[in-house]
Amino acid sequence: MALAPDGLELIHEGHVRPEWIDYNGHMNVAYFVLAFDHAVDQLWARLGFDDAYRERTGCSTFAVESHVTYQRELREGERMQFSLQLLGYDDKRVHQFYRMFHADSGELAATTEWMSLHVSLDTRRVVPMGETPLGVLKRLFEAHRVHPWPGEAGRRIRLPKYSAAPQAGGAQG
Repeated sequence: MALAPDGLELIHEGHVRPEWIDYNGHMNVAYFVLAFDHAVDQLWARLGFDDAYRERTGCSTFAVESHVTYQRELREGERMQFSLQLLGYDDKRVHQFYRMFHADSGELAATTEWMSLHVSLDTRRVVPMGETPLGVLKRLFEAHRVHPWPGEAGRRIRLPKYSAAPQAGGAQG
């Protein structure tokens, strides 16, 4: 098993494609999400969430929430590596965290945190997943729980002093 720069399993590798470059000369924010989605696909393959699974069970997964942090720009042709840290799961949800690294320097380029739901494609409702993916999730979680909680996980966006969000005691900022 190959390891990513953070010591977790290397789950995916890729490179920055020319069509992903924006007017600033670096990878556009939308393509960070796409690149992370390719890493998610690797987890789904491990869980068996493929075409055959969808046909057999009538179920799939939907992303319900995500948060990306951009930490270092990437330019055309640069290689990327991705690690996965499973933060939690139950029979209907998977809480995942991915890191994207600049493959040559090992520097952290971005992170993403995702919550995915297991959904019936017939009813479009959240339903329990079967024992096989749950078994894989249990093994992954046991291996990943020894790693520290990522500092970027569970964050929120806010300007504390100049925010419309309520301040402590109900006062507005």
